[in-house]
Amino acid sequence: MTLDERYRLALEGLAQLYPNADTELIYHDPFSLLVAVVLSAQCTDKRVNMVTPQLMAHYPTPEAMARASVDDLLAFMGSVSYPNNKAKHLIGLSERITQKHHGIVPSTREELEALPGVGRKSASVMLAVCFETPAMPVDTHVYRVAKRIGLASSRATTPLAVEQALVKRIPQAQLIRAHHQLILLGRYICKARKPLCAECTLHACCRHYAVAAKKQSVG
Repeated sequence: MTLDERYRLALEGLAQLYPNADTELIYHDPFSLLVAVVLSAQCTDKRVNMVTPQLMAHYPTPEAMARASVDDLLAFMGSVSYPNNKAKHLIGLSERITQKHHGIVPSTREELEALPGVGRKSASVMLAVCFETPAMPVDTHVYRVAKRIGLASSRATTPLAVEQALVKRIPQAQLIRAHHQLILLGRYICKARKPLCAECTLHACCRHYAVAAKKQSVG
């Protein structure tokens, strides 16, 4: 099987599984999405969605959050992972958005990555989800699934390398949807410890499934 064939079959299988894939983070404007994205680092979307409604009700704008203290924010987000660091990041990015961008969340990668707590993956999420700019954010799910299926080689040992492999082969018009589909596949089927291969539609192109099937036939 050529790599092009693997990608074609993978995209077809993902479309069958998740035809309407989208982010599971709850948000209502660019700032609330940015807050949710920062909170979601090494934390589940489910937990973040439990935190953000009250947090954003009290601090709905960058200006309001910039005036908050770490303790103020911790009263609402103490249950997320690394709450102290994330509270500091949220205050810092709110201050920068207020001072440098007139209270408007920036829409370019360079400006987003200049915000405290916003790395390449988080900036890519903002570009793809909020600004509908073709991007492939690579979180732990996308990284794992892409390598398992065989969309990225074993030599792709960093999120950036996996991102570059995916962007090279997936048509730009499909990048955003494919990102969401890969996340959902990794979250609910292609799990880290025990992938639920019986529930997957990617058997025809999945390198992991082919290896497992071969071992089972030999055994």
